[in-house]
Amino acid sequence: MSHEPWLVDPLGYLIGAGREQEFFARIYEREAFIVHHDAPTRFSGLISLDDIDRIVTTLDLREGQLALADASAHVDADEYVDAANFIDRGAVADRYRRGATIILNQAHQFDPALARLCRGLEHVFSAHVQTNIYLTPPNAQGFRTHYDNHDVIVIQVEGEKAWRLYDMPIETPFRGEGFQQGQYEPGPLRQAFVLKPGDCAYVPRGLMHDAQTSGDKPSLHITVGLITRTWADLMLEAVSEAALRSPELRRSLPPGFAHASFDRESARTHLKALAHKIADEVQLDPALDLMVDTFIRSRAANNRGAVRDVAAIAASDRFQAQPRAAFRVAEDDDDIVLVSPGGELKFAQEQRKALELALSGAAFGLADLKIEKADAMISTLLAYGLISRA
Repeated sequence: MSHEPWLVDPLGYLIGAGREQEFFARIYEREAFIVHHDAPTRFSGLISLDDIDRIVTTLDLREGQLALADASAHVDADEYVDAANFIDRGAVADRYRRGATIILNQAHQFDPALARLCRGLEHVFSAHVQTNIYLTPPNAQGFRTHYDNHDVIVIQVEGEKAWRLYDMPIETPFRGEGFQQGQYEPGPLRQAFVLKPGDCAYVPRGLMHDAQTSGDKPSLHITVGLITRTWADLMLEAVSEAALRSPELRRSLPPGFAHASFDRESARTHLKALAHKIADEVQLDPALDLMVDTFIRSRAANNRGAVRDVAAIAASDRFQAQPRAAFRVAEDDDDIVLVSPGGELKFAQEQRKALELALSGAAFGLADLKIEKADAMISTLLAYGLISRA
């Protein structure tokens, strides 16, 4: 899709081509990264103020899909959600007029361009990527100083927003460590900048920040959220996998361990011994394979056209693997298992070479697969969005 240049190099288009290595080596999860592209229309194809107006004023949005926020006043959901849990369009427009920020949560779920951007970034990070949209009126601020519990990339689409960055009181917080007002002080102002249309900013989780509209026009920006898995997540999976091979790890805790009089000294010694045992027996591959499979299965199939373009496969038709398609080829007894978005597909061992060719990225046709019922394999891979017509 040539009219969506961010799909060619998703991260590079956001932070600047050629900066990815520096980003991951020096900046990622450590500090903010501000990019002034000096290109006001750089992201104009993703979303627009008119798109937001259309979504808010014509779609039957439910509670959770849209929210309002105002740093200067509490906004209760009852003010803009009706008794049937639908968004009251008039109340939203009126509250926006009075200074509230309109937030469209998980906007990629109903905007195809944002969904494609998310898929591209998911390939880069091997993480779930989501988008929220923030439309803030002039001279307004949606949120007080806070930190996020996931990394974000801010894409400024229209208008300008003045950002202020402070301390990082908690480094790389867990996903469940949500910000609580008053728990941490923001610390002194460390950095201030204005994002103009076409600019981007990366803000790591845990970094205190706030932002306010700059100028006399509303600010429209997209916040891309990176929902990553951690080394702690991998270690927990690895320990669980090790427990399948170690009866010692599966033994019950001592009787009476919940009693106040329980002597913990021997338990401390035993726990350290088990930790050493785990260190010797823990294996990366089974745990990482499980996390890979879970990630792939949780993706949505990239199969636009699979319903519209259903047709018999002709001998002259050519196909090719989808760029950045998420899959893993594994084995289960006598079957070849293709872990793919939404689940898994099974093929016979004698179909393995044909499957590998189909997913290799090279263009191919029916005759190239050299198996019986090659059309059935092609149709299945098309249905799951793993290949497309070349």
